[in-house]
Amino acid sequence: MTPSKVWDCLVVGGGPAGLTSALYLARFKRKVLVVDAGRSRAASIPRSHNHPGFPEGISGEGLLKILRCQAEGYGAELALDTVASMKKRRHFVARTQAGDVEAKCVILATGLTDKGPLFAHSEPAAIREAVRYCPVCDGFEARGKAVAVYGSIRSATAKARFLRHYSSSVTLIPSEPSEPANLPDEAFEVSETPAKTFSVTHDGVSVILDDGRQLRFDLLYPALGCDVHSELATALGANHNDDGSLVVDGKQQSTVEGLYAVGDVVSDLHQITVAEGHAAIAATAVHNSLPFQFNCQG
Repeated sequence: MTPSKVWDCLVVGGGPAGLTSALYLARFKRKVLVVDAGRSRAASIPRSHNHPGFPEGISGEGLLKILRCQAEGYGAELALDTVASMKKRRHFVARTQAGDVEAKCVILATGLTDKGPLFAHSEPAAIREAVRYCPVCDGFEARGKAVAVYGSIRSATAKARFLRHYSSSVTLIPSEPSEPANLPDEAFEVSETPAKTFSVTHDGVSVILDDGRQLRFDLLYPALGCDVHSELATALGANHNDDGSLVVDGKQQSTVEGLYAVGDVVSDLHQITVAEGHAAIAATAVHNSLPFQFNCQG
């Protein structure tokens, strides 16, 4: 990475949204740099079965590897680094560990982090398999399995109802003791007692309740919310909604001119294909906002 270079576009975040943005911009013959902290939410996906083009499914890491190779193959530059802060002067100036990066436009693909419970005596590989966050992504794989949904009654009910479409064994485990023990007219069960501890093995999820009872499930879906990583944009004055998601227009531009946002930092439908669609729109808008170079050289 050359700190003194002025890039056409800086992409912050190297998940599917950021890498798709870089791919498009590189094919538009734009000078594009991706700064990636290496913490993509997609990397934790054991295997995605609803991404078009992969009928046997693909792991999150596998998809990211393909996208990196594809973007770099067209000339995008990728740097493993973190953007600590950003200012807007004549251009955007991003502070990284390697130095300042100057760019005419910025696409934020910084995503979010799901909130989950603490797990006692659990193996990371087992957690990756048994703890899921997105029933839209993998509810189909919950068919016929014993499923627990953990969170407040208010936040977890919709997820439990959605998963009941796939499994006849869905239990909502409340995260707070003051919540009601049951809900009328629901097809799923509601624990009368909140959870105390969780542990995960390759045999499934074990939940010990506050009253000492132990329950076992095949899958656990936390419904505890998430942290949206929109701080770089909001520090520049970009508008956001109550949960921190950035407000963008039809071309994915935020309320700060030249600053675009794509993927989970924008949308509440946290899907890879949605993020990739955002990226195509934003990258095309960035390209069209910059002066064209009328030459036929490669």
